[in-house]
Amino acid sequence: MSHDPSIWITALLTLAIFSFLWRENPVFRFAEHLLVGVSAGYYVVQYFYSGVVKKLIVPVEQNFAANGLLIFGGVLGLLMFARLWRRLAWLARYPIAFYVAAGAGYFIPSILEANVLKQIGGTLTAPAAAATPFALFSAVVMAAGVLASLVYFYFSVEHRGAVGVVSRAGILFLMIGFGASFGYTVMGRITLLIGRFQFLFRDWLGLGL
Repeated sequence: MSHDPSIWITALLTLAIFSFLWRENPVFRFAEHLLVGVSAGYYVVQYFYSGVVKKLIVPVEQNFAANGLLIFGGVLGLLMFARLWRRLAWLARYPIAFYVAAGAGYFIPSILEANVLKQIGGTLTAPAAAATPFALFSAVVMAAGVLASLVYFYFSVEHRGAVGVVSRAGILFLMIGFGASFGYTVMGRITLLIGRFQFLFRDWLGLGL
């Protein structure tokens, strides 16, 4: 077995989390609260350093003339904390409104470009770029699935006749897509579980499995 105290602490906390498989108990709650507290403290420090120190304090100190406007963003960030006081809570509306408006103006075009326009272009041009018969078949099925899924969400026409057939095909493609996403998620969780078992058996117990 390992003689490293850090490995012992990690292994015992892992077993404490696994104890939830038996039932909820004080050991599990202690490990859960410890994980949440440590994670919150870590991310608070990380976000403060990356968002305040690196993007506000350091640039302003290095070149105040060029980066002085960053103080405006710092003031807006401080106004976020006004929600902690009931009388000053209304001040938090201004930074929230600015953040939502600026975020929408920045992310909507980029997300539209990356997740909509490029996806449409890739779906339409994939059959022409196919190098093998199987790749051509896959590209055609993918394009047909996208069109059928879009028809399913097109409610301006009653889903009868040919439109109804295509919309039902779209349901099948959507079910396949959701099932694949769920399977990918489960596979990722199982990978994490296997990693924890490998840590317990190899690093902690030294079984070499």
